[in-house]
Amino acid sequence: MVSDISKATGTLYIVTTPIGNLSDITIRALDTLRMVSLIIAEDTRRTMKLLNAYEIRAKVESFNEHNQYDKSANIIEKLIAGNDIAYVSDAGTPGISDPGFVLINKAIVANVSIVPIPGVSAPITAISVSGLPMNRFVFYGFLPTTKSEKVALLESLKQKPESMIFFESPLRLLATLKMFLEVFGNRRIVIAREMTKLHEEFLRGNINEIVEKLKLRETIKGEVTIVIDGASVESSDFSDEEINTIIINISEKGNNSLRDIVKEVTEITGVAKSRIYRLALLCKSKK
Repeated sequence: MVSDISKATGTLYIVTTPIGNLSDITIRALDTLRMVSLIIAEDTRRTMKLLNAYEIRAKVESFNEHNQYDKSANIIEKLIAGNDIAYVSDAGTPGISDPGFVLINKAIVANVSIVPIPGVSAPITAISVSGLPMNRFVFYGFLPTTKSEKVALLESLKQKPESMIFFESPLRLLATLKMFLEVFGNRRIVIAREMTKLHEEFLRGNINEIVEKLKLRETIKGEVTIVIDGASVESSDFSDEEINTIIINISEKGNNSLRDIVKEVTEITGVAKSRIYRLALLCKSKK
């Protein structure tokens, strides 16, 4: 049963803002930001750039991961008192990898009207031009920062058939891609960097190719979204015996190092590098 919402309460508008290019704001979003009595923002400085660009004069308060629990109660009180309030994040759709989730749930509990004002979203923008399957995909947000937690998560995902979308820091990107290669094998991947901005870039290829390209750069800058192919039937169905046969065939073609053999077999099969390495070691020990 849908609960009745008091007409006396205000409305919480969840307003999506551009992820880079300010022209991506919708007319409805601008109208909403001009109409509300208060805008709460993850970063008031970034939000003010948007508001100033469209000459919107509104009261703006911060709402972020550091004050979300303290401020939520006050915001709910203002909504119950009849004030219309807009929530915006730094960029894109509020609540996705930001504190909006806490406020939205408190508003639901308080029986406050919540209205979405949709617009651009980084995960959807990235996969729309990735060239990877879009009929089924999963968004995982930011990866854990510790290596053990990151490996544990990726190990749990390596047999998932859906395309996967992640956010990552440019400072950790190269190390993360190497970890993808180790756990997932040499899958297709797209690095979407600085989307909708002046230096927008899309790097497409298999993981190993992208790693080699990024190694040539002194620095990697900007906001990064990663889209990676899900597990294919081919890559997940190789038996140990079939892989051993491929390893032996490659070994007999020339005096390849263990590293070269593992790299070539990974590219052929798409099987995780760690599994190839283990089987190659066993083959070598039997000689």
